[in-house]
Amino acid sequence: MRLILVLAALPTLAWAAPAADLANLEREAAGLIPAFQQQLMQTVKQAVAEGGPVQAVQACHLLAPTIAAEHSQQPWTVGRTALRLRNPDNQPDAWERQVLEDFLLRQSAGEEPTQMSASAVVDGEFRYMKAIATGEPCLACHGQAIKAEVAAQIKQDYPEDQASGFSLGELRGAFTLRRTLTEATP
Repeated sequence: MRLILVLAALPTLAWAAPAADLANLEREAAGLIPAFQQQLMQTVKQAVAEGGPVQAVQACHLLAPTIAAEHSQQPWTVGRTALRLRNPDNQPDAWERQVLEDFLLRQSAGEEPTQMSASAVVDGEFRYMKAIATGEPCLACHGQAIKAEVAAQIKQDYPEDQASGFSLGELRGAFTLRRTLTEATP
């Protein structure tokens, strides 16, 4: 049985690395998240201060993709994904979906989303995800009691929105990072 599992995994293991190298990549990936997260939150807080939650929805719609692109420093690509999407451009791929579903199971077993992360080598890329818990500032646009004017702006900017109805502390999604691996990758 083990042989079958190993053989099934071979196509995704284009690069084999010592555990220390993978741990270094995981630390590197995790280290890129705080600046990205802070810029996103600062953008939302500034928009709320200037025009309330409606302006925050507009700012997210217009600026979040640019912020992700700015934080995607070669060789890393940085972004966000979720099972319940607001922006369809953030659709999870198969590995991301599997990790998000695992995060949900872990949360239902009592683990805090803020403590959850996952990493793997998939198709020649090092992949890393860190869970995002729904925070207090998130509830105005992602919570269960969204004001009518905010809901109208969400519907205008994201007609297929699924990212509302969250509670404080609930898994909202995840930061997702990837980089191509080569034989020389440290």
